[in-house]
Amino acid sequence: METRSCRSRAHPSLALAKYWGKRTGGINIPATTSVAVTLEALTTTTTVQVHPCPEGARPGDRVMLDGEVQEARRFRPFFEELRAIAGVRSLPGDSCFTVDSMNDFPTAAGLASSASGFAALATAALAALSGTANPEEVSRLARIGSGSACRSVYGGFTRWEAGSERAVQVRDETWWPDFRVVVLPVTVEAKAVTSREGMNRTRDTSPFYDAWVGDAPRLAGEVERALEERDLERLGTAARLSYLRMFATMLGAEPPLLYWLPRSVEIIRELARLRSRGIPAWETMDAGPQVKVLTDRIHAPLVVETFSELLSLPAIVSGPGPGASVESL
Repeated sequence: METRSCRSRAHPSLALAKYWGKRTGGINIPATTSVAVTLEALTTTTTVQVHPCPEGARPGDRVMLDGEVQEARRFRPFFEELRAIAGVRSLPGDSCFTVDSMNDFPTAAGLASSASGFAALATAALAALSGTANPEEVSRLARIGSGSACRSVYGGFTRWEAGSERAVQVRDETWWPDFRVVVLPVTVEAKAVTSREGMNRTRDTSPFYDAWVGDAPRLAGEVERALEERDLERLGTAARLSYLRMFATMLGAEPPLLYWLPRSVEIIRELARLRSRGIPAWETMDAGPQVKVLTDRIHAPLVVETFSELLSLPAIVSGPGPGASVESL
């Protein structure tokens, strides 16, 4: 076969109602329904080459991320699923893949780089193999690499149902023009415990995990109703409850998981003071120390100004962004 290549772009998915916990018996099948927004201001760009496997080197896949070679084991389930898809379609199922991916934001630091990374990778790889990248199929494939990547395939606002193999779009990126997320990076360091490891530890050892899973559908429904009404206060209140209850399950794990840093807590406390003054600004967090603030276009500059001296990198202001796309084929 001839070598084929494709370049794609994707953006991280920020869960407003959180995904934390996997069902057993599948690959990255969620225990909780999540509702998320795709962030336009952060981008992963990925180039995939599909080529014959080197003689005597199977599978022979190679992944570069931000200029560094990645551990092959992390990507093996993804590439094996991709080869299986290719084989069913009478495409070159014994192909190998060479990947070069770049993030314009810190990697593995709690900014959902795996979501945009695998969404871009799945889009580029499927397009390189068959010339097209159907979002439903891309979403299923991206989930194999990283659960939240199935949401990053779509733009705007998305939902990933508990037990489902793919996400769906509930509103596109034009639905709420004034909605803003302010990303407040408090460190550029990679986190010590990956999300995957943290989820498994929480599920297996936290006595609060079952209560979290039982309560999550109510919060996901509340987030969706707030989105439908474009009600920022209702959305912020529900999103804040979701992330705090997620972290409560982590603190109950053995050993406990604590991703926050002192500056994370300082920001959380100051945001409460801002809200007491009538400023619409509600935080959410993922498995990492970075704080993301849900606000609107008018108040985003105030949020940036308030926290500028606490940050390791400049704050990032983002609106809802587009889904994964093919740039060149």
